[in-house]
This record gives sequence, structure tokens and C-alpha cells, in this order.
Amino acid sequence: MTVPERSNRLVLRAIVIGPAIVVLAAVAGIWLTQAQRDAGRWVNHSISVQLGVSRFEKALSQYESSYRGFLIRPLPVLLTDMERARRQLHDGMATLEIETADNPVQRRHVEDLKAPLAAKIALGDQWVAAQKAGRLAEALAEFNSERGRDLTRLIEAKTALVTAEEDRLLAGRQARVQRLSELVILGLVLAILAIVGTAIYLVRDARMRIVEAVAARDTAVAAREQVIAEVRRREAAEGQVRQMQKMESVGQLTGGIAHDFNNMLAIIIGSLDLAIRRFSDPARVKKSIAAAREGAERAAVLTARLLAFSRQQPLAPVAVEANRLVSGMSELLTRTLGETIHVETVLAGGLWPTFVDPSQLESALLNLAVNARDAMAGRDAGKLTIETMNAHLDEEYCRSRAEVEPGQYVLLCVSDTGEGMPPEVIARAFDPFFTTKEVGKGTGLGLSQVFGFVKQSGGHVAIYSEPGQGTTVKLYLPRHMGASLAAGAETVAEAMPTGNKAEVVLVVEDEARMRELSAEALAELGYTALPAGGPLEALAMLRDNPAITLLFTDVMMPDMSGRKLADEALKLRPDLKVVFTTGYTRNAVVHNGMLDAGVAFLPKPFTIAQLAQKIRAVLDGGGQNR
Repeated sequence: MTVPERSNRLVLRAIVIGPAIVVLAAVAGIWLTQAQRDAGRWVNHSISVQLGVSRFEKALSQYESSYRGFLIRPLPVLLTDMERARRQLHDGMATLEIETADNPVQRRHVEDLKAPLAAKIALGDQWVAAQKAGRLAEALAEFNSERGRDLTRLIEAKTALVTAEEDRLLAGRQARVQRLSELVILGLVLAILAIVGTAIYLVRDARMRIVEAVAARDTAVAAREQVIAEVRRREAAEGQVRQMQKMESVGQLTGGIAHDFNNMLAIIIGSLDLAIRRFSDPARVKKSIAAAREGAERAAVLTARLLAFSRQQPLAPVAVEANRLVSGMSELLTRTLGETIHVETVLAGGLWPTFVDPSQLESALLNLAVNARDAMAGRDAGKLTIETMNAHLDEEYCRSRAEVEPGQYVLLCVSDTGEGMPPEVIARAFDPFFTTKEVGKGTGLGLSQVFGFVKQSGGHVAIYSEPGQGTTVKLYLPRHMGASLAAGAETVAEAMPTGNKAEVVLVVEDEARMRELSAEALAELGYTALPAGGPLEALAMLRDNPAITLLFTDVMMPDMSGRKLADEALKLRPDLKVVFTTGYTRNAVVHNGMLDAGVAFLPKPFTIAQLAQKIRAVLDGGGQNR
């Protein structure tokens, strides 16, 4: 046999034997890899069982500690902690039963845990019953009983058996993984040797893989481009949906506003028409004008609620003692809700002050009380409870709730025994013009106003309710770190204060009818009113008339803002008093929803009584901090 023939035969053998060795190595490698993967899964299973035991032991420890602190923690908090720990114990036991179902020994150990665990929970239930019944001595006896400690030690011993058995299983399974890993390495070495001996086959195989890789790359690029195009199509579709939802919300809002304002305008226009027709009958004229005034006041209230919902109402916050504010409202709430509803207040001791607008807080509580009354309508008796307490919202609570900052809050809870709300109603409760009341029974802006006020004040509001179980609305108001300065909103005196001709008020308003109305109202109150159509005219009048004692100016004007006018006027007359008025809150005297310090402000629309109170307070030095 010639050398070339022998060489060709060897090459042929190598070509035949090499792939066979590669196939055998591949089969062995696949089997070993699968076996190693299975062994790894069993190792992970043992670790999962150990973690389950650890969670069970932690839940047991939490259950133990939850009622061991009953001497220093409130009972409701302890009951909540015990219930949470009990659920965790049951969940942990269920997990252990599932995880150990494959092992008869472990199943027996876990089964042995059930009896002492049930006895331990029953002992805790006896302690809870004694606590709820006020039997402190019995509760202490249950707490200090040797039985409870014996049960705990027995449970710990049983869990130790589970842990020990799983440690033994884990050690064996880890050893098997190690052996399989070594076999895998040996198989890889054999495969490498076979690959080296069959270089021609590997070269051809490598070329084939390169071709396949290029094809796969092209396929992946095409798939990526397809995914990008699909994402863009979805984003465009989602944008269209969001726009449609936005337009639907705007349509709902404008429709509700138009409906209510049309009703109010109909009252005003109709009443004024009747007043003109009844001009010869003063009594009937007075009745028609009163109806028109009522319609206008309802329109003003609707506007205020819209501003509150949109968080654009000007707030004048002070440090408030919520306990005193709630106590001061008790009589008002009793009169408002009627005799069939019992009003109860639960006021916490050592309550922190909060920094809010007291009049708006009173309005929010009154809105919630009226809603509660309506929810309890048709029942023989109802109960409204207003509770105050200190609260802390942690980061875990705030993470799932937008616009909520962790920290300390003053909590006001308003609870009723009414019909409650289903989840779909709770989800829309704060939507503007959403109401479950009959037509004509409500505007659907009460809860929206509460929501807007609380959010604008830097707080948080939440509703908890179930059908037939009543409703609780929780207002979280930010804690004020300084001393409290006020208990509630200032009450307006019934007597309307007046002025005298020596007190000259400069009225600056670019709207002619509003300027004329304000000047006539001030003259009616006894003041000397000087109207000015704009800031430049007002500054000229200030220079020429030193008798002017107060500047009453609109904020939004074409030539110069009211704030800028006030600054220029104070340069001429440092002793000049200033009162701002506007019907739009995004301006130079309101920032972040709060009035600037030292600003006297009267929002439009205002009554003559409100104008009299504000002007008199500023002239007497009580309504302005300049």
C-alpha cells in the first residue's frame, strides 16, 4: 500500500471516526447537562424550602412580638399586626406543604407542625378576646402562660427538623451537582480532542454556521425593524386614545358646567325680568331680586368649587389646631345634619398642628358631612364620626400613590353608617360632576372640591368603603412644625361695618361696570370712592389727592398689573393700605396656590358685606401684614 493511499485512508477514517466521536460527545454532553440542570433544580428546591421555613419562623416571631407590645401600643394597631402575622403564618404553612409534597419525611414533619401552630393561634385568639373585653388580668395571664412558651418551643423544634432534613438533602444534591459538573468538564475535554482531530469537518461546519449566523442576523434586523414599526403604530394609537379620553373628560366637564350655569343664569335672568315687570310692587320686586341673588351666589359657589378642584383657588393657610376646629363645628354639623343623625367626635390627645386654610378645611368637612347625610338618608338613625389623629405615611405606602410624599400628617377621618360605595363608584368619586344622587340633588363637585383643596394644601385624601358597610374619607394634612396660631376660620360679624367720608378709597378697575359697581358699593358703605380706569390714571390721582387712604385694585389689567401698581403707589405713599381683587388666581399675588405674605385679597365675585368686612379690617390694621 502506497503512502498516498495510506494517508487517504487515514483521512477517511478520521473523517468517519471524528464525527462519530463528536456525536457521542454531544449526546453525552446533552445528557450530562440535562442531569446537571435537574440536579440544580433540586438544589434550588431545597433552598426554596429553607427560605419557606425562614419566612415561617419570621412570621411566628412577628406573631409573638405583635401582642408582646400590648402594654405600650394601641389595641387596634396590635390587632392589625396580629391579623397580618396570622395570615403570614397560614401562608407560610401552605407554602411548606406545597414545597415538601415530594418528600414523605418532610411531609410528616410539616404535618406535625399543624397541631402546635393551631394551638398557638387559638391561644392568641384567647388573648385578643380578653383584650377586647377589657379583662386585663386575664390577658396578662395568657401573655405570661407557660403553655404559650412551650408551644413556641415545640413549633421551633418541628421547624428545626424540617430544616435539618432539608440540609441533608441539600448536601447530597450539591454533591451530585459537583459530580455532574466534573463529568461535563470531562465530556467537554473529549469533545475538544475530537474537534481537533476532525479539523476539516469543523472548518466546513464553521462555514455553515457563519452562513446561518448571517441569515439569523438579517432575520433579527428585519424583526427589529418590524417591532419598531409596531411600537410606533401602538404609540400613535395610544396617543389617539388618550386624546379621545381627554376630549371626553373636557366634554363632560364643560357639559356639567354649562348645565349648572344655564340653570343659574335662567334663575337670574328670569328673576330680573319679573322684577322689572313688578316694579310697582316693592314686595314682589324684592322677592325677585332675592331669587336672582340666590342664583348668582350659587354660580359663585360653583366657580369656587371648580377652582378648588383645579387647585387654583387662592389659599390663606395658617397653623391650625384641628381638634379645636372640629369642636367648634359640632353645633353647626348637628344643625345641618338633623336630629336623626348622631354626630360624634373622637379627638386625639397631643395632636400636631397643621398648616392649611381654616375656612377651606371647614368647608371640606361640611361637604363630607352633607355627603354622609345623603348616604344615610332613608334610615331610622345614622351616625357620623369625625376622628383626629397623628399619622405617618412611609415610603412603601407612597410608592404606589402618585403625588403623595412620605412624612408626618394630621389625619381627619369622616365616617358614616350609610349605604357605602362599590369599587367602581369609589374610582370615580372625585371626578367633577360625577354623582350617584338623583337629578337636582347635587352638582357632583363636593368631593372634587375636597380633593382639590387637600392636594393644593400638600396633603392626601383616600376613601374606604364597602356596600352596606358605610364610608370613611381620610384627609391627610401636612404637619406644621411650629406653634398653632388659629383654631378655625374667622367668623364674619352679622353687623356690616361702615366708613366715613374722610376715608377715601381709590378704586382701580379696567372693567367699567365693575368699577362703577365697586365705587357705588363703597359710597353706600359711607366711604368716599374715587374711580380710576387704569393704573396710570390711578398713580396720577394718588399724586394729586393726598387724602386717599386705601387702594382697592384689580390684579389683571392691560397696562400694568395690580401688584406692580401697588408697588409704585407704596413708593409714593408708604402708609397707603392696599386690597387686591380678581376673579382669576394665576397672577402676581398668588403663587403655588398660596397668597403672598402681607397681601389683603378679596376674590371676585364678592358681596357688599364681604367688601365691607375686608375694607374695614384693612383700614383698622387687621387684614394686612404690610
